[in-house]
Amino acid sequence: MLPLEGCRLSLLLCFMLSEPEPTEPVPDLVNLTIPASADGELLQLAIERSLDEGHQSDATVLPDAPPTRDIQPIRAARNAQHQNAPAVRRNSTSQNPPVPEVAHYSSHNPPSEKPPDPKTFEGTISHFISAAGKRMVTYRRVDDTIAYIGPEPNQDEEPIFMAIREGDAAQVKNLAFQPGTNLMQPSKPGWLPIHQAAWYKQTECLRALVSVQHGMLNKQSARGETALLVAVQRDSLDCALVLLENGANPDIPNFDKETPLFKACEFHNAAMVAAILNHGAAVNKHCIQGCTALQEATVHNDVEIFQMLISAGAKINTPNMFGITPLFSAAQNGCMDTLRLVIKHGGDINTQATDGNTALYEAVKEGQEEAVELLLSHKADANKPGRTGLLPLHMAAKNGNEAMASLLIPKTSRTCVRRSGISPLHFAAERNRDEVLEMLLKAGYEVNALLSDERSTLYEDRRRSVLYFSVANVNIHAVRLLLSHGAKTDLDTLPPLAVAARQGALQTVNLLLEHGAQVNVSVPGLTTSFPPLIMFTARDPLLLKVLLDHGLQGAPCFTCSYGNMPHPPLSSRPENNTRTMEFCEMMSSASASSTWTVTQSGASSRIKQRGNFSVASQVTDRRNEEHTARDTLPPRSLMHLCRLKIRSLVQKQRLKHLLLPPPLLRFILHQLQEDLDPESMDSCNYEICI
Repeated sequence: MLPLEGCRLSLLLCFMLSEPEPTEPVPDLVNLTIPASADGELLQLAIERSLDEGHQSDATVLPDAPPTRDIQPIRAARNAQHQNAPAVRRNSTSQNPPVPEVAHYSSHNPPSEKPPDPKTFEGTISHFISAAGKRMVTYRRVDDTIAYIGPEPNQDEEPIFMAIREGDAAQVKNLAFQPGTNLMQPSKPGWLPIHQAAWYKQTECLRALVSVQHGMLNKQSARGETALLVAVQRDSLDCALVLLENGANPDIPNFDKETPLFKACEFHNAAMVAAILNHGAAVNKHCIQGCTALQEATVHNDVEIFQMLISAGAKINTPNMFGITPLFSAAQNGCMDTLRLVIKHGGDINTQATDGNTALYEAVKEGQEEAVELLLSHKADANKPGRTGLLPLHMAAKNGNEAMASLLIPKTSRTCVRRSGISPLHFAAERNRDEVLEMLLKAGYEVNALLSDERSTLYEDRRRSVLYFSVANVNIHAVRLLLSHGAKTDLDTLPPLAVAARQGALQTVNLLLEHGAQVNVSVPGLTTSFPPLIMFTARDPLLLKVLLDHGLQGAPCFTCSYGNMPHPPLSSRPENNTRTMEFCEMMSSASASSTWTVTQSGASSRIKQRGNFSVASQVTDRRNEEHTARDTLPPRSLMHLCRLKIRSLVQKQRLKHLLLPPPLLRFILHQLQEDLDPESMDSCNYEICI
């Protein structure tokens, strides 16, 4: 008894079983079983035909059978929904003969009733065994729909092929001498008895066939395979020796130009390689991609086969169609044993592929540290750029490999680095490779190196400095490291301070300010009457206060070219108008993408930077009148006006070093309690909400 899965039983019931009466209980589908008989085979066939798309059989593929075509894995079945599948009523009481039902398929291309011709069919053919043990075949079209699925056609195997499969050499010889036997007639497309014997590793059958018909020794199958190539692929040394000793040509390739020697190297069979070489195989033939047997042995790090090929005259520097030589492949894949042998036998240490990359570059890129060290010890040139103009040191910095970077730094020319248009520091900063960044700085690489114009345009913000990359990544450690080595803060079109302020990175802002970053900088694309940094800090009072304490000009926020006059509506102005935007317009613009809120701390910070002032009508229209009047009533206190005057006369950098009593110095620096505590500035407590 063979239990079937629930999904198959559902399809089975829709296709084969009678329609149940409404009053009858639904049977237990999980425990339902079907006998493995002829009926079971028909039921299995019905299930397979009911599937509109790919079906994955639980059975195994035919074991150890010679391939007739490329057999591709069958995709997992998707349970088709046959809601209108006809049901066959078994206990019919009608006297009329039953009308044959027409199968309904959900696919527009239902399976055919007859199998297509294998020689003309365009698609794939696969074989499997049903649950009842029936040998089945599936024909799939190019669009992956099923053209036919059913039992394999009853094709009687020719007696000589059956005898070969069973290993009956005497019967093979007897059949070969019969008048009706044609040993040159394939049973399948291009498959001769000699291929059958090589596939099933029947050495005695091979001898019998060769003794009777020597002319088929080098015949090729439909895929260009000789019997020798089949024997090599089946790892049958005995069959290969029989064929070679009887004169098989070891240089006949298949349609991919792969010779038996190439295949033997691919399968790591040293004994097979030795046998083929001993029978005069050409050692420098290449496959369709230009790879030689030596390159195949090198990639697999097979020292024994490598030495045999070299002794047979293999060329050490033959490139494939991509310009890749055996040394290049060994370095790229970290095959150290064969890499040493290639170098020993004269491999070009500075070989380059067609894209310009060197073996050293690829070894660094793939992280082959031992290969990099070996190549450098043999004078590999670390200053040969690849197709993109990058050097091996760039890749080491990009990957964060400290060991490789330490090997490459003394070998790399600073002139070549500058010519590349990008410093390794840029890669280290961009990828947060702090250890490599520190190593490069200690080695003397220019901390203020800039990207070339061509490389800068690859970034939307047109960044150029190394510092910008670390600021954009909010990497405090890298920012501190770069600033301590003298990184400048004003080398980029968009200042790093503006980037840090926009991110709300207070630590980064403080570091930049401590190292001389200018707060009253312009930002490309923003034409405003006030410092653009105020836009980036409008929601962060603490950050705004830090910037104001370091000289950010808050005065323009309280001036307006319109004064107390009504502002013209923004909608009435041309879209391409490049007129300077006023602070009050930004705060009250109905087109603003989000709500701008000036909290009491932010307002206090700005008002403390002003003497007597008034607020523009564009803002006062949206504020509480009581608070507005209180904020704008002159005059400000004399102490406050004196403080502002002192701050305007003394440079910001000198304020902290004034020889004044500590309380007075704290007052000038806005460090008294009333300056720090927002609760003490009730008169400045207002909001502007858009």
